[in-house]
Amino acid sequence: MTDPNLSDMELLTREQILAVIGVTSVILLIIAKVLQKVWSVTLLGVQLTSNALLGGLGVAVGIIIASMILYRLWPSYRQSADIYFKLVIKPLIWPDLIWLGLLPGLSEELLFRGVMLPALGANLPALIISSIIFGVLHSSGTQQWPYVVWATVVGLALGYSALSTGNLAIPIVAHIITNVVSSGLWKIGKSERLPSN
Repeated sequence: MTDPNLSDMELLTREQILAVIGVTSVILLIIAKVLQKVWSVTLLGVQLTSNALLGGLGVAVGIIIASMILYRLWPSYRQSADIYFKLVIKPLIWPDLIWLGLLPGLSEELLFRGVMLPALGANLPALIISSIIFGVLHSSGTQQWPYVVWATVVGLALGYSALSTGNLAIPIVAHIITNVVSSGLWKIGKSERLPSN
């Protein structure tokens, strides 16, 4: 049985997905550097300390647990997340998940929390605006609105961790861990339920 939500979407190969991840990350880094210069933004500091690692781990665990609860309780989010994971995660092999964590984790955090938050004022409106833009970036179609809502909430959590600590390392670590662990959990969960061919 085919998924009607996937039938009109072209599935990418592993190599294409890795290329998209790499190219998108480079584009986001370029945009971040250009905006940093144009807006004369001083980046949030990046102090990779044991406290930052623990803080990032704590934020990631909170996001992962919240996502698991939401996945079980909100059918529209579950369907939206499954579409995203089928499109992006399913074709990847286990070592690829490291790149899926590192590249977006670094580039998205530099742009949205490192440059955009300070440029917009490093306050509540800046947090909300940057999080909404972050959420919209995660859209792959109109039927993906629950995933966009979730990505916006994740953006709020990551942005709050950056603003409250002044340390960009915390959301970077959280983003990387969240991407790798969530993708791995989905791969494990789906591989156990699917018959092998």
